[in-house]
Amino acid sequence: MSGVFLAGGAAAALFASALAGPTLDLEPAPTAPSERIQVGINTVNGSGCPAGTAAVAVSPDNTAFTVTYSDYLAQVGVGAAPTDARKNCQLNLAVRVPHGFTYAIASVDYRGYAYLENGATGLQKAQYYFQGSAQTASATHRFSGPYDSNWHTTDKTEVGELVWAPCGVERNFNINTELRVDSGDSGKDTTSFMTMDSTDGAVSTVYHIAWKKCES
Repeated sequence: MSGVFLAGGAAAALFASALAGPTLDLEPAPTAPSERIQVGINTVNGSGCPAGTAAVAVSPDNTAFTVTYSDYLAQVGVGAAPTDARKNCQLNLAVRVPHGFTYAIASVDYRGYAYLENGATGLQKAQYYFQGSAQTASATHRFSGPYDSNWHTTDKTEVGELVWAPCGVERNFNINTELRVDSGDSGKDTTSFMTMDSTDGAVSTVYHIAWKKCES
């Protein structure tokens, strides 16, 4: 089985408020801009993303960008060190959009794989904020063993609650993610783990973008 979570109501409002900027007079953009956006990694830190193991790519239609990890694994049990139970990654992204457009993060899809013994638990957590914002939104998703499958969580902001980046201002986008595994009462001779990695590039975190035109 796979776990799916949609953050709504107060959680969605919190996610939107953390991405808030000044109030803008905007006209809707029916499609994404044709000029390619640029998303790059300024800094990367954390035990879940050692140097060279995180990459960012923009979709051809400018509707999303993906973050791919190749060494993001939390585990407990046989052969695991105490520090392996929790892994995290902090990304500071430079997002440059075409002139005359602004964007909002409409939703985020996280995917990975989990093997949790009976009695063990897993946790996936994410925090988001724009540079200069005093608020941080967070969403936490929990999993319980027995579990042996792909997992999928979604953090989603309702359309009416989207908050847009200010026009003509570049603000770095910060993402903090975490995986945690607890053996619980599964026994000392067992092994449980969660991954958010992809050695073949097939599994990525997808950040879906909503667009609007800035008023000229």
